[in-house]
Amino acid sequence: MATDLTAPRTAAGPDVTSIQRRTLRLLFTTQIIGGVGVTIGIAVGALLAARIAGTAVAGVAQSAGVVGAALLAVPVTRIMARHGRRPGLVLAYAVGAVGGLLVVLAAATRSVPLLLLGMLLFGGGTAANLQARYTAVDLAEPARRGRQLSLIVWATTIGAVAAPNFAALADRVTTGWGLPPLAGPFAFSAVAFVLTGGVLLVLLRPDPLLTARRLAAAGAPAADRPPVADAAAGAVAADASAAGGPAPAAAPVQERPPRGAGMRAAWSVVRGQPAARLGIAAVAVGHLVMVAVMAMTPVRLGESHADADVLRLVGVVLSLHIAGMYAFAPVVGWLTDRLGRRAVILGGVGLLLAACAVAGTAGHHTPRLSVGLVLLGLGWSGTMVAGSTLLSESVPADVRPSVQGLSDLIMGLAGAGAAVASGFVMQIAEYPVLTLLAAVATAPLVALALRPVPTGAPDEEG
Repeated sequence: MATDLTAPRTAAGPDVTSIQRRTLRLLFTTQIIGGVGVTIGIAVGALLAARIAGTAVAGVAQSAGVVGAALLAVPVTRIMARHGRRPGLVLAYAVGAVGGLLVVLAAATRSVPLLLLGMLLFGGGTAANLQARYTAVDLAEPARRGRQLSLIVWATTIGAVAAPNFAALADRVTTGWGLPPLAGPFAFSAVAFVLTGGVLLVLLRPDPLLTARRLAAAGAPAADRPPVADAAAGAVAADASAAGGPAPAAAPVQERPPRGAGMRAAWSVVRGQPAARLGIAAVAVGHLVMVAVMAMTPVRLGESHADADVLRLVGVVLSLHIAGMYAFAPVVGWLTDRLGRRAVILGGVGLLLAACAVAGTAGHHTPRLSVGLVLLGLGWSGTMVAGSTLLSESVPADVRPSVQGLSDLIMGLAGAGAAVASGFVMQIAEYPVLTLLAAVATAPLVALALRPVPTGAPDEEG
C-alpha cells in the first residue's frame, strides 16, 4: 500500500491489485463527499438566481454550471495527461470551491455577473465527479472494468440522496451567521470541495494513470499490464487483420505524453478508432436525450397540478429519476462486463426509447410519467457506463485523458444544448413532441452501434 512508484520498478513490481483496491475505496468515499457538494448547488442554484435576477436568469445560471463543467474538462484532462489523475482532480475541485465562494459573494452583493461567473466555475466540481469514473479503470482488470467504473458512478447516488437534507441544514446554520438565504448551501459546497480535493491530494498515491503508464513502459507481465495498452494493441491488430495485412507493432507507451497530446491529438485518435467513436457517441447521445426530457418534466407537471403540489411532485418524480440513473449502476457495470459494451449500449438506447414512449404518452398521469423518468435514468446509466468503459479501453494511454476530456466536453455541450432546445420545443409544441424528437436523436447512435467495431475489448475478442 505504501509502494513508491516514483522509484524505478523493482523486480517484484508494484502490487497492482492492492493499489487498485485502495484507489477504488478512496474514489468511492470522495465521490460521496464531492457529490453532496455538487448536488446542493444544483438543488438551490436556480432558486438563488431567480431571487437575485428573476426567473429568466435562473435557467442561464444553471446552464452556466453545465457549460463550466464541460469547458473545464479541457484544462483538467490536459493536466492529467502530463502529470497524472491526482493534480487534475484536485484542480477541478479547487476551481469548484472558488466558484461556490463567488456565488456566496454574489448573493451578498446581488451581482448577476458575479453569480454567472461563480456558477461557471462551480462546474469544476461536476468535472471532477465525472473524471473520477475514468480514474477507476486505469488499473482495472479487463474483466472488471465495467463493474469498477460503475461502482464510482453508483457512489454518486448517496451524495444525491443526502444533499437536499444538507442543503436545508446549511441554509439554516449560515443564515444565523449573516449570510443571505440560499447562499449557505454554496458555502457548504465549497467546504466539501476543499475537503475532497485535500483528501485526494494526500491519499491518491501512487497515481493510477502514471502507474499504468509506468507498468506498460517497463514491459510488465500481462497480469500487471495496464488495460489500455492491451486494448489499443488489440484494436490495431484487428484493424490490420481486417485489411488483409500484417499487424503493425504496437507503439511504445510513454510515461509522459508529448506536449501535443491535447484535444487535437485526441480528436485524431478518435477519428481513427471506431470503438472510441462509439463510446463518445453513447455517452453524448444518452446524456442529450436524458437532459432534454428531464429538463421539461417539471414544466409538464406544472401544467396539470396546483402550485402547492408541484414542488412536492417534482421532488418525488426527479428522485425516482435519479435513482434510475445511479442506483442500478453496479448491475449495469456487471452486464457491461458479462454481455459486452455494445450490447449494453444498445440496451440503454432501448430503455431511452421506451422512456420517451411512456413519458410522451402519459398525458397528465403522474405515476406513468414517473415510470417514464425511471426508464430514462436507466437508459442513461446504460449508455454512460458502457460507453465510458468502451472509450477508456479503446485508446492508447498516451492520449487517454485527453480523449476522456473530449468526451466530457462533448457530453456537457450536448446536455446544455438539449436543455436550451427543449425549452423552445415546449414553447412551440408540446411535451409529446419533445419526447418524439428525443427518441429520433438516438438514430445515429443505433446505426453506429450496429456496425461491426474491431476492438481489443474482452467482449469483442474471439
